[in-house]
Amino acid sequence: MGHASERTVGREPAEGAARAAARRGPVLSRPVVALVLAYNEEEALPGVLSELARECPGWSVVVVSDGSTDGTGACARRSGAALLQLPFNAGVAAAEQTGFLYARSLGAGVVVRLDGDGQHPAAEARRIVAALEETEADVVIGSRFLRPGGFRSTFARRAGIRWLSFLLRVFGGLRIADPTSGLRAFGERAIALLSRVYPHGYPEPESNLLLGRAGLRVEEVPVTMRARDGGRSSLRGWSTVYYPVKVSFALLVEALRERVR
Repeated sequence: MGHASERTVGREPAEGAARAAARRGPVLSRPVVALVLAYNEEEALPGVLSELARECPGWSVVVVSDGSTDGTGACARRSGAALLQLPFNAGVAAAEQTGFLYARSLGAGVVVRLDGDGQHPAAEARRIVAALEETEADVVIGSRFLRPGGFRSTFARRAGIRWLSFLLRVFGGLRIADPTSGLRAFGERAIALLSRVYPHGYPEPESNLLLGRAGLRVEEVPVTMRARDGGRSSLRGWSTVYYPVKVSFALLVEALRERVR
């Protein structure tokens, strides 16, 4: 009985470790940097960073605080994440390119971009990174709209997103159901390109078009996103109608530019 008890006790930690490893997915062959963009996200950021540490323990975490005036930077420091503090609110494009430049200096093989407001679960970030490895794509986008009965937004926002998807198909031959998704994973070629040149107007749809026209392979996988844990969206009211109009012109200009190689 004593021997049987010893074998049982010894097996439980191993089984628990195996279950945890299965939940975290396969070991990746390339170093991964989780790039978290944050602007005044002191409410949500601690939860985002603790979830990343728990779900993706092998990743390096970099927080780009885009001119935050609250405790965002302090939250990042307490978590042990690397902090890039911009002196003023430069916008998503500048913050994201700053993160790419830093990640490239670390020798990152993969960069996965998340928002600091809690909308992007770490498990879904892990899913798109695994898809990047499995498909050998250059970019994988986490889409809210590929699962039946998935994310539902207002009619105006859904119509705007469909219009942008149509423009990306016409201008770049891309079939992307969620062109404004911020949850994206990038391989080495995409990291190198976006470190060198980055659209400054509407980063998600414009950079998708830039990457597609440059000959990089862009794929999309279904993910589930959450409501914001704090702060508020910049797209409210009439801006949900005005936004696709402005982005349409930006995509047209991008389509008329010389292709970046």
